[in-house]
Amino acid sequence: MEQYKQEFIEFMVDCNVLRFGEFTLKSGRKSPFFMNAGLYVTGAQLEKLGEYYAKAIHDNYGDDFDVLFGPAYKGIPLSVATTMAYHRLYGKEIRYCSNRKEAKDHGDAGILLGSPIKDGDKVVIIEDVTTSGKSIEETFPIIQAQGDVTIKGLMVSLNRMERGKGEKSALVEIQEKYGFPANAIVSMSDVVEHLYNKPCNGKVVIDDEIKAAIDKYYEEYGAKEA
Repeated sequence: MEQYKQEFIEFMVDCNVLRFGEFTLKSGRKSPFFMNAGLYVTGAQLEKLGEYYAKAIHDNYGDDFDVLFGPAYKGIPLSVATTMAYHRLYGKEIRYCSNRKEAKDHGDAGILLGSPIKDGDKVVIIEDVTTSGKSIEETFPIIQAQGDVTIKGLMVSLNRMERGKGEKSALVEIQEKYGFPANAIVSMSDVVEHLYNKPCNGKVVIDDEIKAAIDKYYEEYGAKEA
């Protein structure tokens, strides 16, 4: 596993974004882990987060794209932080764009904020985590409506590796439905591999009990293709 991925896993734990225990998800599933990207709140955290996303995007999609699109609301700071990091790390100017939940009819009018998307643009979509693919259902037509646009792919921070609407993971379902790649900085298998019975800041966060709970969860909800 690449060094930045190992660092990112520890970063999520340090920021209390990735926690282990017992959590009830929106779906009603009882999960032994929970991720809340809304807990990245400081300048230093957002700076580091943008760097991890930029490295993963560069690894998966290279430099051949123009716009980073972050769906409202959590995608807005992600897209801003990552465009800044991308320029800092790779010296390329990437424009950021996000959507509004409701279009404005005055001033900076329209459904988009940030850079417009125009014919010929190549777009990477950035999100925190995708469980059902619902946000992409909303985002995809907005981007397509802007003109002759190519979506290079989606990047999320964590692949939960559980079933989406069918038997496959949400990322695989998105790829099959929309025809563009969907990737994550790390997967839950990466997380378990890196943290199981290993100290993170002096504390073991995935011990035998948590590992057994994760294994049981995936026996019930794990995706056939993650």
